[in-house]
Amino acid sequence: MKISDAEVLGAQKTYTILTYGCQMNVRDSEIIAGMLEGIGYIRTLSIENADLIVFNTCSVRHSAENKVFGKLGEVALMKKKNPDLLIALGGCMAQLPEVKPRLKKSGVDIVFGTHNIHELPFLVQDAAAKRTYHYQVWSENSEVIEYERSIRRPGVSAFINIMYGCNNFCAYCIVPHTRGRERSRHPEEIIRETKEIAEAGYKEITLLGQNVNSYGKGLDSGVDFADLLRMVNDVDGIERVRFTTSHPKDVSDKLIHSIASLNKVCEHIHMPLQAGNNEVLQAMNRKYTREHYLELVNKVRTEIPGVAITSDLIVGFPGETEEQFEDTLDMVKRIRFDAAFTFMYSIRTGTKAASMEAQVNLEEKRRRLTKLNQVQYQIAEEINQQWEGKIAEVLVEGTSKTNRQKMTARTRSNQIVIFSGDEDLIGKQINVRITKAKTFSLFGEIV
Repeated sequence: MKISDAEVLGAQKTYTILTYGCQMNVRDSEIIAGMLEGIGYIRTLSIENADLIVFNTCSVRHSAENKVFGKLGEVALMKKKNPDLLIALGGCMAQLPEVKPRLKKSGVDIVFGTHNIHELPFLVQDAAAKRTYHYQVWSENSEVIEYERSIRRPGVSAFINIMYGCNNFCAYCIVPHTRGRERSRHPEEIIRETKEIAEAGYKEITLLGQNVNSYGKGLDSGVDFADLLRMVNDVDGIERVRFTTSHPKDVSDKLIHSIASLNKVCEHIHMPLQAGNNEVLQAMNRKYTREHYLELVNKVRTEIPGVAITSDLIVGFPGETEEQFEDTLDMVKRIRFDAAFTFMYSIRTGTKAASMEAQVNLEEKRRRLTKLNQVQYQIAEEINQQWEGKIAEVLVEGTSKTNRQKMTARTRSNQIVIFSGDEDLIGKQINVRITKAKTFSLFGEIV
């Protein structure tokens, strides 16, 4: 099914999109922008000037929901002053039945789900004409919808969804309930989109999926993720290929070989470990052991020289003992991740872990997180220090967010590099000598 521009354009009304959460939501917001401009809306960066405000939400934690409700409270006050203001809410929060009553009380006019984004233009037009409340949330959708238009973020890198949903049902995660079961896009559509991105001047793509290693299951094409990497690697104009996220249980020897042999695929794998103790991993329903993960890391590093391995780590999962937490620290010290996103476990209603006994208290979780970060940050700094004096090939992304007088770039292995240079370098691959290393970034000078 293809969604084309609406034939009847509305008045030149303005919209803005507030995006919360992961890269998948960022990509969804680009698609939403394309659809809204297809019915005559024009984008404004000022929320105060918008005729339509779209919330694209995240529900991975209750704290993410609280941020949305806080912002909704601000927007509700704006709506009292401007009753014609339309408020739409989509994303993962929309899929949760328990938030429905609160949304209506918050002044939301339109609620749409992750499975029916394509209906938004029609819901907006109808709500604007009739001033009626629309709650249109599908519980599932087995069809993969292709969108003809999107408004991508400016820059050198673009996101491409290669699949939707997740089949893993990790005990702490709500995503399979909000995004549905796995559905893969046809490889021909992904290559078509990659070529369009290259023609638009983007130099790097990031392939997105909750578990990209499962790509292709259910398709008749016989193309798996390793095959897809080879196909996008052959697209002219694209200089770098990244992907996220890789579930450790599905990293095959074929995939490792493809990453090692394809010249555009970057030497970086985000491979969430989550915990270092087998009993905790089993309780999480992660479907691998610490021994399997260690063997996998050895394979990856043996076949892909210079590869960066990054991870997600959770402390304080229900029932986790101090000894089990120490197993996670032991794994971090053995593996030496280049970087890691670390989290305290938080109860997510609707998941299996929410009802587990022996919930770890907040003070203990904070202590463990602090200890974990101390270990991981020291490792990251030591790894980065190995770059000092070396020359790195980087793709220049733009001006630095923390110092507008500097430029920011990224190595193939995903380290951020800050250096002095001109804006005409944006989008170019250049060589930079690393002069200083810190925990989260490198500093250098153009060679």
